[in-house]
Amino acid sequence: MELLFPLLILALLVPMFLGMRKQKKAMAATSEMQDSLQVGDRVQTTAGLFATIVSLDDDTVDLEIADGVVSTWSRLVIREKVVESDEYDDDDYDEDEYDDSDSEVEETSADTEIRLTKDS
Repeated sequence: MELLFPLLILALLVPMFLGMRKQKKAMAATSEMQDSLQVGDRVQTTAGLFATIVSLDDDTVDLEIADGVVSTWSRLVIREKVVESDEYDDDDYDEDEYDDSDSEVEETSADTEIRLTKDS
């Protein structure tokens, strides 16, 4: 019975300690990313805004959120760098390749009735 209290305290402190370590590592990674920002990087803010960096200072960053629209933000609001994927390119898109309209066959009402009665 005397051992129960220290074990209970230990069971509560270990997860709390591990959680703090995980949070500290995440904060260090975010801080490192914010320090490595460069002009031209595409970023997302903590508010969910996607923008391109046009100017950097020690504490602030100027973000272009649309053509010719630049606003100044604290450097701390940058959540992540956005990596543009080349998975889909407009020049490589072939409309005929993805057109399924020719492959679909209209089902007549008689075919529908046969299909429904066969399944039951």
